[in-house]
Amino acid sequence: MTKNIPHKQKLVSQLSNFDIRLLRIFRTVVECGGFSAAQVELNISRSAISISMADLEERLGLRLCQRGRAGFSLTDEGKLVYQASQQLVTSLENFRTQINTIHAKLTGELNIGITDNLVTLEHMRVSKALKALKSEGSEVEINIRMIPPNEIERYVLDGGLHVGVVPDLRPLPGLEHSKLYTEGSLLYCNYQHPLFNAEDSDLTTEKINKYEAVAPSYAQTAKTRSHYQNLNTTATATDREGVAFLILTGCFVGYLPTHYAKRWVLSGQMRALCPQKFNFATEYQIVLRKGTRPNLVLETFLKAINVQSADEHEHS
Repeated sequence: MTKNIPHKQKLVSQLSNFDIRLLRIFRTVVECGGFSAAQVELNISRSAISISMADLEERLGLRLCQRGRAGFSLTDEGKLVYQASQQLVTSLENFRTQINTIHAKLTGELNIGITDNLVTLEHMRVSKALKALKSEGSEVEINIRMIPPNEIERYVLDGGLHVGVVPDLRPLPGLEHSKLYTEGSLLYCNYQHPLFNAEDSDLTTEKINKYEAVAPSYAQTAKTRSHYQNLNTTATATDREGVAFLILTGCFVGYLPTHYAKRWVLSGQMRALCPQKFNFATEYQIVLRKGTRPNLVLETFLKAINVQSADEHEHS
């Protein structure tokens, strides 16, 4: 059980290496969802973690979390400290990277957030840019987080991520945006579906509307949402993999990116329904926090992304 910590003002005059170590342990506990899961990540015992958390709470004069039979949860103060610790660790990493720049040695971290199911894109601009980054700095540590677009944007704004790859849903004032991909999507069904052998010329909106459809529950642009309005939506999915699962049952039609559906089309498990009519495009973009001075690692990655873009335009 957690000992009582009186809520009082306690100004933090300076941070020692010990404090930073405690904050890193705290961040790991939060991201692992509790003490037990953090043991493996930190390679220290649960009791050592508990002592470290108690020391951090004492030094900050704040209760950071509740732990006990009810499980692990952050207090409101703990949530704020976690956000601040993300910014601190990112700032320390940026400082380390900047100092290494003076020595002309590319080392440090690249923390990047990516929307799910983009790895099958033919252009592979992100993969090629990461390869270019590693070729220039073999000691660079790359950390990828596959999370929803809204979380990517929040972490970029908070400093928890250096850069993000998200669909162009709405411009946030605190972020810089640059175009990365254009992704095409078509309406698909499985080979077991009644429409699989239908002629495209017979596929009217009214005919397709007679069959059940799956739609995404994640955020979409108004233009994209309009393509789902005429579908008989009876199921939803939180990501594209979920949409694919339901299409593959043979019970639903649904939209998928062409690059993601390609494997099932080639194997004969899916087909696109009247692609000339039922299609839409989604723009993907790179997002950075406005006013951020990129460190050398981030600059190298962004330069590689731009090189890939220039090569595509040259050969298109």
